[in-house]
This record gives sequence, structure tokens and C-alpha cells, in this order.
Amino acid sequence: MELRNVAIIAHVDHGKTTLVDNLLKQAGAFRTNQVVAERAMDRNDLERERGITILAKCTAVEWKGVKINIVDTPGHADFGGEVERILSMVDGAIVLCDAAEGPLPQTKFVLTKALARGIRPIVVINKVDRADADPHAVHDQVFDLFAALGADDDQLDFPMLFASGRQGWADTSMEGPRKDLSPMFDLILKHVPAPGKNPDLPFAMNAAILEADNFLGRILTGRIEQGTARLNMPVRVIHSDGTIVETGRLTKLLTFSGLDRVVVDSVTAGDIIAIAGLENATIPDTIADPSVTEPLPAIPVDPPTLAMTFRVNDGPLGGREGKKVTSRQIRDRLLKEAEGNVAIKVRVSEEVDAFEVAGRGELQLGVLIEQMRREGFELTIGRPRVLTRENPETGEREEPFEEVLVDVDEGYSGVVVEKLSIRKGQMQDMRPSGGGKTRLTFLMPSRGLIGYHGEFMTDTRGTGIMNRIFAGFQPWAGPIEGRRNGSLISNSDGEAIQYALFYLQDRGTLFVDPGQKVYVGLILGEHSRENDLDVNPIKEKKLTNIRAAGKDEALLLIPPRRMSLEQAIAYIEDDELVEVTPSAIRLRKRHLDPNERKKASRRGQSEAA
Repeated sequence: MELRNVAIIAHVDHGKTTLVDNLLKQAGAFRTNQVVAERAMDRNDLERERGITILAKCTAVEWKGVKINIVDTPGHADFGGEVERILSMVDGAIVLCDAAEGPLPQTKFVLTKALARGIRPIVVINKVDRADADPHAVHDQVFDLFAALGADDDQLDFPMLFASGRQGWADTSMEGPRKDLSPMFDLILKHVPAPGKNPDLPFAMNAAILEADNFLGRILTGRIEQGTARLNMPVRVIHSDGTIVETGRLTKLLTFSGLDRVVVDSVTAGDIIAIAGLENATIPDTIADPSVTEPLPAIPVDPPTLAMTFRVNDGPLGGREGKKVTSRQIRDRLLKEAEGNVAIKVRVSEEVDAFEVAGRGELQLGVLIEQMRREGFELTIGRPRVLTRENPETGEREEPFEEVLVDVDEGYSGVVVEKLSIRKGQMQDMRPSGGGKTRLTFLMPSRGLIGYHGEFMTDTRGTGIMNRIFAGFQPWAGPIEGRRNGSLISNSDGEAIQYALFYLQDRGTLFVDPGQKVYVGLILGEHSRENDLDVNPIKEKKLTNIRAAGKDEALLLIPPRRMSLEQAIAYIEDDELVEVTPSAIRLRKRHLDPNERKKASRRGQSEAA
């Protein structure tokens, strides 16, 4: 059977997964009466809750006698490592672009990677049914982006479709019949080349996706670059440096059909397969016939730009709410994650029972922490920090910078420009984007964006949209002002009392409820001033033997400020930690004892001097 391998790549929320839903339906992957969840490819609980794709996934359909392997990829820049790996498995790509928003930072990122691999993309202007859609203007913007990224003449001559993934149609013109997605299937067959792989050479493939299965064990997915894979054939695993990792047999061969994996006896060059039976093979190792001695070339992956410290939960409440609380369990889980996620690096920290985890951004690491929390882990997380490097030529200290693209209502553009400028942002462009909105483009240090998103949503009354993408390393931009307000810190152990909290809320914004367990060093709220303040949250009203003539005044509490995991991680300062357990997210000081905090503060001041 003829083959086509294609990836669907785009910026976040431009409709990739919804389009794949309709491609599967119209290609007959589901029965007529089969009930299928919306965004069927997003099978992970976190993906469904957040409405985003986190992990790349394969599916396959048959159209006019040709098997089309389709790979759905994430849109967030934090999960760019997934996209980079997937492009090594495909011969074509559908670049999806929103008909109103146009090409955004992640569109630029994925397109850069696709063009560098020599792929000739198909451009689909999606969501043309939006009221504010301007598909022809977006087409011009996409062409300009191709040219700016150095596309060759063949790549610039890209075919284009107008589509509505949600309504399930695509057409070559806006005036077309808008019946179904047949024009997209036909264009894939016509424009995407068949994999030009040699089936007569010895078997070899690169592992691109690693996942665990309760029944089959470790499953590695990738494209066969040469030869034929047969059930139970002996193979060797070759690391990128040429060392032999292990030898074994392919105990299971699986190809894709719709949302299912299908067991087969043999698969030939060019097809995307999943294999089981290997214990130590990982990404991007070469799995090959024993006669193969050299590894296949592996795609380079951009380095991590952000790091956090994962520590055991050593607070007074540690071990009460989770099942996995030891440093060994945390270490094993982090190493397992790093094995399947090439964008994450793990190393043992200089601190006791702590590990430094480096990744692409706050969202990526936040998703990892949330997954661990749901698995029963207890841990404490330090403030995110950027990873700097020394320029090999000049010896100058450099830090990661990001291109930030902001769409805001015109009335809020002033405050956004002011806040980003304070955080060392350099404005590159400012232009109206239609509908009373302004589009701002900034180049700024990654550390200037840590903790800014919540402030941005407050400043724009929830209407602003901010997108960001790694833009490379540039010279250190100097100090950036952090959080201006101090913390309200508990000086007692026990349960928070309503009477005490009522009088503390005049001091700032509270984070805790009455009855909640507190301990010395726990952060109860944000102080209204710049300094930290130790307070007593368990103070009770003194009783007297005098009966009051009337009832006591009602103690009305302002509802506490509740933070999501990402908000808490972005909020803390260097001397603070986030305590994460299956049932709670708490903020605390790194040193719980107030005397230890004073000593650490004095040490920090003397080192700074």
C-alpha cells in the first residue's frame, strides 16, 4: 500500500486537534453510530482539562487506497521538543493558521523547523467562519513569513486551502462548495511525497516517542528509515555516540489505524510503527538489525532555558497527604520523565535531597509537577530561574531572550508597554490589528516574564492575549525588579482561627481559610507593604465572665486569594518555596525558623556587597 506521512503543526488554539477529529470521521475511522469524544486525540486528563495538546500522537487513515499517517503536535512553545522530534518522522506538514489572528510566534517556530528539514508545507487558513476573519490578509502574512525565514522557491510556491476544521470542510477558494475535507485529502496525496526509503537495506529506525504501557511495557514509536521490521527479529540499540545500549527482540509490532494500534507481523520502510520488547532504548537511539553498526543521524533539539529545584517536602505537614515522599522516588520519577521528554534535563542539585529540573518554560514544568502531584507525590518547588551561558568568543554572560507578541485593546496598550519596559522589554513593533485592538511585539529576557502573566491579565481585564517564543541568547540585561510586596508569615503551629484572620486581612491579602492547618514559616498572605511580617493566625478571642448586652459583631472574611500551581510557582521569591501535595498547594519560606531566615538574609546581603 502507498504511504504518506504528514504532521499538523500550528500555534496553540489554531484548531489542529479539532481538524484531526474531522479528518478521522470523514476517512471512515469511526463507525457511523460510534460516540467519540471531542478532541479525541487529546486522551490525557490534563490535556482535556486545559484544552491543549501536550504530547504528540500518531493516527492513520486510508484515502483512495493510500495510507496516511497523521501526527498531531502541541502548539505551546514549552512543548516544542515534541514538534522537533515529530518532524523527523514525516515527509510533509500542514501548517494551520487562524484566519483572524494570522501567524503567531509558535507558527514561526514550527515553520522554521519544517523549512530547515526541506519540507514543502501545505498552508491551511483555518477558522474562516470567524466573524473577524480576514483570510486573504493572513495569506499575505504567511507568504511574508516564509520569505523572512529563508524558504526556497519550491517552498514559497506552497499550495493553500481555506477551511473550517470545526465545520469539517476545506476548499481551494472562499467561494467553493464547502462540502467536506476531500480537497485536503487529495492535496496530501498530490503534494506530500511518498517516503523514499529503501526496503532492501538492513532494518533501522530512530525512536521519536517513548511511552509506557501496563501490558506491553516500554513502547517506542518512530519511522522505519530502511529495511523491514519483522516480529521477534533480533535488533541492537545504538546510542548517538555509536555505543551499543542493548540487544533484544521486537516482541510486538504495531501500526496505527484511526485511534487504535494494530498488531502486525512485518512493516516496511517509510511506515510509522510502535515497537515493544526493549528495556533500555530511549529517544533518539537507533534501533536496527545486528548488521548495522552506525547510528542514524538524530535531529538536534534546542536546549532548556528555565530551571526549577524539586525537593522533598520537609515541612511539618510532610508525609501526611501523599504516598510518594522520599528523594529516591522523586529521583526515579524525574529520570523517567527526562527519558521520554528530550526537552527536559535532570541533575542532582547541590542542596540536600534536591534535583534541578531544566525545561523550556513554566507551563512545561508546571504540567510535570501537576502530573506528579496526581500520582501521589509530595515535593517542594523553588523559584524558576533562567539558565545563562558564557559567550565562547567574548566571555560575556548571556541569558535567554524571547519574542513576545501581545494583542490588547487599545486602552490597555499603555500599561502593557510600561510594565514590559520595566522588565527590560524592547519594543520591536506596534500596529493596529483590527477590532479596536493593538498588536505589540517585544524582545525581552525570559526572566522578565516569570510571574508576569497574572499581572498582565489583571491589567488588561482578562482580554489580553500574550504569546511568546524563544529567540536565542543575548547579553545579560541587568537586574529586574521583582515582587514589590512582602509576605504575611505564620509564627505559630495549629489551625487558622476566623477571629485572627479577620484582623489580619487589614494587613494584606490572605491565602488561607479558617480551619486550615498552618505552621511556623507558612505564608498566609501578601503583605500590603514591602517587608515580610510575622503574624499569629491562631489567636483566639479572650473570654470574660461578663455577659454582653448584644451579640458579638459578625466577623466577615474576604474570600482568600486562591492560586493555581503555575501562579504559585511564578509568585514566589528566591527565599520561598511552593509545597505541592495531592490535596494542597501551599506557599512557605525556605527557612521556616525566623532566626534562620534572618541569618540567611544577612549572608545574602554580605555576599551582594
